[in-house]
Amino acid sequence: MENEVLIELKVPLDMVDDLRKLEQVEHIDRSTAVRKLLYSGLREWKLEHAATLYRDNRVTLARAAEEAGVPVREMMEYFRQKKVPMQYDMDDFEKDLKGIYERLGK
Repeated sequence: MENEVLIELKVPLDMVDDLRKLEQVEHIDRSTAVRKLLYSGLREWKLEHAATLYRDNRVTLARAAEEAGVPVREMMEYFRQKKVPMQYDMDDFEKDLKGIYERLGK
């Protein structure tokens, strides 16, 4: 496949045991199992990273959602679950609204 890269890594034996369990339960091959876990881990990392940027007032809510690759509502739900205080005022709303209109070409 032309859009893929081979990655080699060493992992602890107990992690391999857990990987084998996943393969058996999900009825998937090793490569698919690792991709599934990597995707899940990267998604969680992106959410955490976006939350950190937002918490530090470095990005708006919309930008945090964009950084994480999720809709704004999902980012808001993530913040709620992780108890990240909302820092959203009228200026932020206007910036987000302007950004939405720009992306829509209006």
